[in-house]
Amino acid sequence: MLHYTTYLKDKSAPWVTFIHGAGGSSSIWYKQIRDFKSDYNVLLIDLRGHGKSKKPIYEKIKSYTFTAIGDEVIEVLDHLKIKATHWVGISLGTIIIRELSERFPERSNSMILGGAIMKLNLRGQILMRLGVLLKSAIPYLVLYRFFAHVIMPRKSHKESRNLFINEAKKLYQKEFQRWFTLVAEINPLLKIFRIKDALIPTLYIMGSEDYMFLPSIKKLVQDHPFSQLHVIPSCGHVVNVESPHVFNQTSIQFLKTIG
Repeated sequence: MLHYTTYLKDKSAPWVTFIHGAGGSSSIWYKQIRDFKSDYNVLLIDLRGHGKSKKPIYEKIKSYTFTAIGDEVIEVLDHLKIKATHWVGISLGTIIIRELSERFPERSNSMILGGAIMKLNLRGQILMRLGVLLKSAIPYLVLYRFFAHVIMPRKSHKESRNLFINEAKKLYQKEFQRWFTLVAEINPLLKIFRIKDALIPTLYIMGSEDYMFLPSIKKLVQDHPFSQLHVIPSCGHVVNVESPHVFNQTSIQFLKTIG
């Protein structure tokens, strides 16, 4: 089972489950825990191969698909007897949450998707193809650093960029290569997500400087009645790290409207 951490308010409080992005771990939510645990039961999960989810069993797993990864998240919820939860995700974690909402709508009370990835622009497509070509030829950390600087290029993005790079150092080459096999799934999956409204209350929180992903989210929310968008000025891709106060306040206000 994946490694997880819980912060319990009381049995009757709603659950909020946090899903990190690729190369990160549940530690990236350190600026959210205090605010969220005041009103909610909080669940932090380390995805396979990340953080403390590095048991030998993952050496034997061949299937790296969004379905398989999502099933491992649901396994944690089942273990904790969590019938339904609010989801909070960042970057690649938003794809995992969105995929889970398709298969398990009854387990999903709402979604808060920060730095959401719902379409890869031309630069994103090139990056992914470059990664597929080079993932076995050069050290993964070199490639990851390059990706981090392209996605988070400004000086003001330095804290979040360094946080993800430092977390990625805890991975290893084979694990990075396995996660890159998800690339083949991304485009068709994101196309479905853009066409089909999840019919679950969804808040997208994006940085105004998230040039790779913000334009597609602006378009998506126009077509999805259950979705809304909050753009944080002068903020990049990793909104929960760069603007934690705004991220937390906006998220909790949204959750209180759901009940």
